[in-house]
Amino acid sequence: MKNNASAANLRRRIKAGFTLLEMVIVLGIIAVLLGGSIALIGGLGEGAKLQRVEADFNAIGAALKTYKLNAGNYPTTQQGLKALVEKPSGSPVPRRWTQLSEAVPKDPWGVDYIYRFPGKRIASEFELISKGKDMQEGTDDDFSSQDPK
Repeated sequence: MKNNASAANLRRRIKAGFTLLEMVIVLGIIAVLLGGSIALIGGLGEGAKLQRVEADFNAIGAALKTYKLNAGNYPTTQQGLKALVEKPSGSPVPRRWTQLSEAVPKDPWGVDYIYRFPGKRIASEFELISKGKDMQEGTDDDFSSQDPK
C-alpha cells in the first residue's frame, strides 16, 4: 500500500510541474515583450537629445547674456563660443572678461554648436544652431535658438 501511495504522489508531482515546452513558450513570450520594450525605449533617446539641445540653448544663452553684461556686447561670429572659454584678442576686445565655460559646448551628437551674431531671423540677438542627427548644416533636422517655439 505504501508503494502505491508513493507512486501516486510521484505522478501528481510530475503532472503539477511545468513541461519543457511550456517553459520555452513562456521564455519566448518574455523575450518578445522585452524586445518590444527595448525598441520603444530606443525611440525615446532621440527625444531626450532634442530636449538636451533646448536645455543647452538656454544654458549657453545665459552665459552669452552674462558675457554681454561684462563685455558690453555679444561675441562676434568670428570670436564664436570660444569667447566664453578664452578672452578674445580680436576686435572688439571685451571691457571686462571672465571665463564662463570650461570648454566650447557640443551638441548631443558630439558636434560643436554653431554661433552667429547677428542672428538670421533676429539681427539684434545671437543665434545658436545644432546641425542635428545628420551633422550637416542647412538640412531639415537643424535646430536654431531663433526657431519659433
